[in-house]
Amino acid sequence: MKLVTFTKGSPEISSIGVVVGDSVLDLHLASGKRLPNEMISFISGGDEFLKIANQLIGSPLKEALISLNKIRLKAPILLPSSLKDFFAFEEHAKAGAARRKETLTPEWYEIPAYYKGNHRQILGPGDEIPWPFYTRKLDFECEIACVIGKKGKNISVSEAENYIFGYMIFNDVSARDIQKKEMMLRMGPAKSKDFANVFGPYLVTRDEVNPSVDFSLTVRVNEEIWSNGHFKDQYWGFPLMISHVSQEEMVYPGDVFGSGTFYKGCGLDLDRWIKPGDVIELEVPKLGVLKNKIGSPSGSKELIYKKQQVAT
Repeated sequence: MKLVTFTKGSPEISSIGVVVGDSVLDLHLASGKRLPNEMISFISGGDEFLKIANQLIGSPLKEALISLNKIRLKAPILLPSSLKDFFAFEEHAKAGAARRKETLTPEWYEIPAYYKGNHRQILGPGDEIPWPFYTRKLDFECEIACVIGKKGKNISVSEAENYIFGYMIFNDVSARDIQKKEMMLRMGPAKSKDFANVFGPYLVTRDEVNPSVDFSLTVRVNEEIWSNGHFKDQYWGFPLMISHVSQEEMVYPGDVFGSGTFYKGCGLDLDRWIKPGDVIELEVPKLGVLKNKIGSPSGSKELIYKKQQVAT
């Protein structure tokens, strides 16, 4: 099932639907309001809601079918309950260590490390990616994200795949000059990441895909191919990531886990940099094409902090 969040008409009100051919079936309308009109609520309904949706696809209500060219796709999940982004590709990790004139630390192979992203700053297909005033090196990261489908804690690796609801493309946008400073302080990333997380265009249910086979990755900038990769090259897989996070911590429906980028799935690895006005397309078979334009810097300010004296 290829799920979407979309808007139509004015004022724009978000709805959820499923792609049927060249149309979208509005699930809330088609179900007579039995199904919710928001993605996390739909995910939380589990197998019961999926069963209803499948029945509706089998005999779609004509009035609930809307042509794809008459709607605007948004991020499939507009407000995730949390966002955790991992560092799953060994060659990408090794390349980062080499740039620092280091070898990859042995601890990288001991735990699947991740950072906690800003789950409130979400963009979707067609949205302009902002260029923060404080960075001179904006970058993309081509990733796969999995979305958690049910609540759980202390989940075993063998059971973890059953907690995956589906998958979507994730562009983890990065301010590399700021990130370098943050990581030198052994904190973050924070301001280097928290301004833009891009999801879409679809959320595809787990039963529709085989990540180790289907998830080839292509990056295009201004219609030129910059790189290719495959999700099967990851060192850490989603089941182990989910199990790791769930140790003495609850995971919830709508939690988003990013894979991290593949080697050369970002400008940093390629030493090739995007600029304002560029159009980025991240393509993954069965997950679609996530396309966005890069905006212009919002001003000429510098992010400079000075020690402040506090009166006592």
